[in-house]
Amino acid sequence: MQHIRNFCIIAHIDHGKSTLADRLLELTRTVSDRDMEAQVLDNMELEREKGITIKSHAIQMDYAQDGRKYSLNLIDTPGHVDFSYEVSRAIASCEGALLVVDATQGIQAQTISNLYLALEHDLEIIPIINKIDMEAAMVDEVSDQIIDLIGCKKEEIICVSARTGLNVEQVLEAAVARIPPPKGDENAPLQALIFDSVFNSFRGIIAYYKIVSGAIRKGERVKFINTGKEYFADEVGILRLNMEPRSEVRTGDVGYIISGIKAAAEVKVGDTITSCANPATHAIAGFEDVKPMVFAGIYPVSTDEYEDLRTSMEKLQLNDASLTFDPESSLALGFGFRCGFLGLLHMEIVQERLYREFDMDVITTVPNVSFNVYTTQGEAVTVHNPSGLPAPTLIDHVEEPYIKAQVITKTDYLGVVMKLCLDKRGILKNQHFISPTRVELSLDMPLSEIVFDFYDKLKSISRGYASFDYQLIDYRPAELVKLDILLNSEPVDALSALIHKDHAYDFGRKMCEKLKELIPRQQFDIAIQAAIGAKIIARETVKAVRKDVLAKCYGGDITRKRKLLEKQKKGKKRMRQVGNVEIPQEAFLAVLKME
Repeated sequence: MQHIRNFCIIAHIDHGKSTLADRLLELTRTVSDRDMEAQVLDNMELEREKGITIKSHAIQMDYAQDGRKYSLNLIDTPGHVDFSYEVSRAIASCEGALLVVDATQGIQAQTISNLYLALEHDLEIIPIINKIDMEAAMVDEVSDQIIDLIGCKKEEIICVSARTGLNVEQVLEAAVARIPPPKGDENAPLQALIFDSVFNSFRGIIAYYKIVSGAIRKGERVKFINTGKEYFADEVGILRLNMEPRSEVRTGDVGYIISGIKAAAEVKVGDTITSCANPATHAIAGFEDVKPMVFAGIYPVSTDEYEDLRTSMEKLQLNDASLTFDPESSLALGFGFRCGFLGLLHMEIVQERLYREFDMDVITTVPNVSFNVYTTQGEAVTVHNPSGLPAPTLIDHVEEPYIKAQVITKTDYLGVVMKLCLDKRGILKNQHFISPTRVELSLDMPLSEIVFDFYDKLKSISRGYASFDYQLIDYRPAELVKLDILLNSEPVDALSALIHKDHAYDFGRKMCEKLKELIPRQQFDIAIQAAIGAKIIARETVKAVRKDVLAKCYGGDITRKRKLLEKQKKGKKRMRQVGNVEIPQEAFLAVLKME
């Protein structure tokens, strides 16, 4: 155990942690030259395309120093705010963390929030400044920011260039010297904390764990404490670039177990594995349950694919424990699921993965957050979907979730960033100048205001320099109204939204205009209306496609023309009663992209 080191890499998105992981794997010769490629741990096609890490990946490296051989378990973590749950799981299974900061950009919001997570778990922090080979690198300035943030000495900061490999050897030396070995009793009953799982269509579910005490051996009977199920450990081993079987995995190590588990519900991330022969008395206090921030409905394009969608979602949930879903039905779209996501990027990734990995084409409804509704009878109801709202006469008041937002930006963009936050009903709590050119804003904001396009707008007005991070604080009373969209006087439940009453009129008008562009013309007029209760606040009409019935009338009496037009009008009216309007998928996505 004295020769094991478990550590993760935490950083803001795009600060070079995957590149640093590549260099560490090269230096320790864990990956052969033939298998080496950029972002070697990002094995999902989507991660390579977008240049971001979505899943945290674990890999073991061998490193020799002063004649001793060390096993280093590295867990690479995502950097985007939507995947902070992955980071919390990686941190729970480590003793140390490499804090990577970009020399050209300095400390960003996500760096700070992940750092606080690591400090809560008493991890040993090794500060690293990356990209020192860039012309725009501000090494001294960024060093001062790190010293202010964690109170370390200047000589403890390692300056590296992950791209060229400069000084990367020092990172491995520091990991061995500064990070403590794992604590735990090798002779105690087995306790292993599950921090991830993947689905393999040939071998069932593979669980990844860190052993806190005891050892796990091939062929023994093991028990998952929270679910109470028992299995045979068909294969155990450690995680290299591929899985390497071992006869036993000991205390402090990170490994995997294959036991032919078929049902997704039987593996819970955060569960504890113990031995049936000598069981542990209690489970390890794992990480907190995930709290979804954004809710949206996911429906199959054709209704007979509902069961296939359920199976796909269960398999995806194994690989992404932060996805939650419950069955629901909609008048417009049939049967589907109400899903909880950590944010909009997470929602986009899930939709893309369903399509690529399971070949499922889905329709996603307008995303919204959950509200607490208090009725006049004194009951409290949690509403994830506007259609589940009680009648307006029964509502006493509604509470919406508020977040504590941290925005770090250059002082040049302070005015426009502040205006954007205040327009989104933000309340400025604090303003702190990190350096003469960078400022940190702390705000309380309603979560429903940042769900749509806040992140995109923030990036565009600050030319990419502002960074944003948030956490849920509480629920506060709000003046919200339910906005319905009616097509030919029929409400489309998938397009309804709960919105602040000051923004309802503008939002309704824009929705009607956008839908008018997107809904194809039919043989009859389509009225698109936005309504709050019984009051119509906006209307647009998609005009009918009409045959020119007067083409054959040249000259002649006006009554003859009028008779033909009246006949056509009656036909259109009858058609409107029986005709139904198909809403294209773009209409649901259009709401997200509205200015």
